[in-house]
Amino acid sequence: MRTEEFWQLIDSARAGAGGEPDAVAVRAVALLAEREPAEIVGYAQHQQRVLAASHKVDLWGAAYLINGGASDDGFEHFRGWLMTQGRAVFAKAVADPDSLAELPQVRAAALSGEEFECADMLSVPWEAYRKATAAELPADRAPAAEPDLHDFWDFDDEDAARRRLPRLAALFVEPPEE
Repeated sequence: MRTEEFWQLIDSARAGAGGEPDAVAVRAVALLAEREPAEIVGYAQHQQRVLAASHKVDLWGAAYLINGGASDDGFEHFRGWLMTQGRAVFAKAVADPDSLAELPQVRAAALSGEEFECADMLSVPWEAYRKATAAELPADRAPAAEPDLHDFWDFDDEDAARRRLPRLAALFVEPPEE
């Protein structure tokens, strides 16, 4: 499956989901299950590449600020939610995690405390394959790309957050005392 097809399927799922991430995942499963098993495997492989490309320290820091914390699983689920936002938002967030401060729902979350996670989006290819074939998705033989976390920082360090993610820090970190 090509990049364009991957994101078109997600856009189609988003179209009828009313902005609800879990509904996007349900619709993505249904749409993907209509395809040939090889295409579902291709979707799974592409999803693995998308997740590997987004496994970045500053994006993890953004998830931590927005959600009030983010464990390994929490960061995975945040990226599942990010996938439900579509290609443009996802790509912009990977390139510039601080750009998430531009999203209206993220700005609203600074006041409401809403968290953004969608674990179901991560299981779309497995659910679709099972639905289409009544079998388990074949294991991918290629190992997942190792993320580059050499520049890890303490997400609780408010000064580091202000330096690395200034727009998000303005929303989610208390102003420094004067």
